[in-house]
Amino acid sequence: MLTRFKKNKTFICLFLTACFTGLRTGEVCGLTWDDIDLENRLININHNVYHKNNEINGRWYFGTPKTVNSIRSVHINSILYSILVKYKNLQNYNKKKYGMKYITYHLENIVNDYGKVIEKKIVKNTNNRLLFKELNLVFTKENGTYSGTDLIRYPFKVIHNELGIKNCRFYDLRGSYATKILRNGAEIRDVADILGHSRIETTENYYISSLEETKKEANDMLEEIIKS
Repeated sequence: MLTRFKKNKTFICLFLTACFTGLRTGEVCGLTWDDIDLENRLININHNVYHKNNEINGRWYFGTPKTVNSIRSVHINSILYSILVKYKNLQNYNKKKYGMKYITYHLENIVNDYGKVIEKKIVKNTNNRLLFKELNLVFTKENGTYSGTDLIRYPFKVIHNELGIKNCRFYDLRGSYATKILRNGAEIRDVADILGHSRIETTENYYISSLEETKKEANDMLEEIIKS
């Protein structure tokens, strides 16, 4: 996958961020640079992105995370840190390259009948762009265009049809992340906290894969214990 999409820097960075953090699709696609604390190497998750069809002036929204436990911070390891720094430098280069033609966005509050903000709409800046606080979206196209979770649609068509990996979804990176770190010694409670689960049963039942290879390894462990 990395070789096939090496020219698509945005998708590669998005893909690897999901691989190394276990974030939900809407969480990782909705990241802003304000959410990413490179100095302390943390990603702070406090919203997710979703879309509404047939919307005027953009269809992408920021909403509250799935649960209270979904509001969390996830550590950025050394590899991901290097990737994010390089990608941010590339994005800054593209901003200078396109100048005023670089597309930017701001948030527009959506309130209910009682005046409470219930969601925030991502709105493209036009001629009055200086009147709004710019939304520093991470995963955009070269010219700044934001396409939310649509960013993964074409690459995964290629993954399915060209690379022949049929049973594969972007969301599966979350389960793969959980399985890998648990198999390598992470505590189940820590895995649940990283994924934003309040109950470890959710992590165990829906995000941890049981493979024939790992089941064989588990049985072999008992044999070694008995031998010793």
